[in-house]
Amino acid sequence: MSRAIIRTFNQPLLPESSESDDVEEGGSGEFNGASFTGAVFNLATTIIGAGIMALPATMKILGLVPGIAIIVLMAFLTDASIEFLLRFSNVGDQRSYSGVMDDSFGKPGRVMLQVAILVSNIGVLIVYMIIIGDVLAGKEEYGIHHAGMLEGWFGINWWNRRTFVLIITTLTVFAPLTCFKRIHSLRITSAISVALAVVFLLITAGITIIKLFTDGLMMPRLLPNVTDLSSFWRLFTVVPVLVNAYICHYNVHSIQNELEDPTRIKPVVRSALAMCSSVYVMTSLFGYLLFGDGTLDDVLANFDTDLGIPFGLILNDAVRFSYAAHLMLVFPVVFYPLRVNIDGLFFPSAPPLTSSESDLRFGSITAGLIAVIFLGANFIPSIWDAFQFTGATASVCIGFIFPAAVILKDRHNQATRRDKTIAIFMIVLAVFSNAIAIYSDAYALFKKNTYIFPM
Repeated sequence: MSRAIIRTFNQPLLPESSESDDVEEGGSGEFNGASFTGAVFNLATTIIGAGIMALPATMKILGLVPGIAIIVLMAFLTDASIEFLLRFSNVGDQRSYSGVMDDSFGKPGRVMLQVAILVSNIGVLIVYMIIIGDVLAGKEEYGIHHAGMLEGWFGINWWNRRTFVLIITTLTVFAPLTCFKRIHSLRITSAISVALAVVFLLITAGITIIKLFTDGLMMPRLLPNVTDLSSFWRLFTVVPVLVNAYICHYNVHSIQNELEDPTRIKPVVRSALAMCSSVYVMTSLFGYLLFGDGTLDDVLANFDTDLGIPFGLILNDAVRFSYAAHLMLVFPVVFYPLRVNIDGLFFPSAPPLTSSESDLRFGSITAGLIAVIFLGANFIPSIWDAFQFTGATASVCIGFIFPAAVILKDRHNQATRRDKTIAIFMIVLAVFSNAIAIYSDAYALFKKNTYIFPM
């Protein structure tokens, strides 16, 4: 690859100012850089996705002490892996994650990262759309119909069928929000998204406190209950959930490039991680305290039942709606790096997507990706099963294996012995986590198929 192409690929994703910037920001002046607060909310929204609903179940299996300790540990490991990328991007004069991979491993490294982001983010966005459809319009599972919120409120109508609900959601929410060329333009929706996650947390905490003083709650398990070999191996099934809880690396450089002071990216990362860690710990704690050993793998399913308190049904709907709305607003933030990396993969020497001459390419990529995600969520029933395998592998590569590989390659002789020790630990943890995730998903899929097609 020529140096001209590499420089084109590694130049800032966003020019200093343009007419489109003025339109997006709703003003007539130049864009002077993103705010610290907006950057924190955008990164926090990248982190907090659907996985938050699986965290209370990890407490049931691990116990509160190890569970909370691992949540905090993974935040520190994520901070270390992002610091690796930022350090080597500064030394190598790179302005993107893919630029760092190109600098360390050449074109193969860049392409591997871009393919991983393609697989991971398309899978995540399809899953988000499936979950939104399940919550709003309901679903059929094992021949049993689970009513959605709209059906519960208004009964069965043509306009609250799953496909129609997702068409309206795509046209009125996803399409407008994915048309912004700056990720900073999503700062307000990101703040609302984080607020909705906090709403879920506050409702869960409030219900827990009410139950504590009315009916009492069981004493939570502080340590895992290991009685045999099967229960011992079960401890490891939650590792993939925790390892993937903070994946946000693909948006860090985009956010840094837009910051008014790009040197503040490390405080942005640490503030976002601290915010998300607090939400994760509190959600895990109150979710497990509320439902105890009855905590399901997806705690949202626990809110389909009678909570046994006044206004319980209203609170159930509030939790489910806040979660669906949260995912709707996470969607464009995860979509943003997907579009950037698709463009870099197929058009590495083309002008940046933010330039006015790239409007047609920008619109075509955006429309094409939304169409693929919509079709995958609505018309390919087995696609979730496929992405359980590919998504787990791609996510750990993005979050830990690739940053660790950059450190171990150490092209610029910047890595210390401590860095390399952490990098080796990351790779071992990621490979172990991925092996467990693949085994667990394969076993669950086998059991499901056996249930559907008994011999």
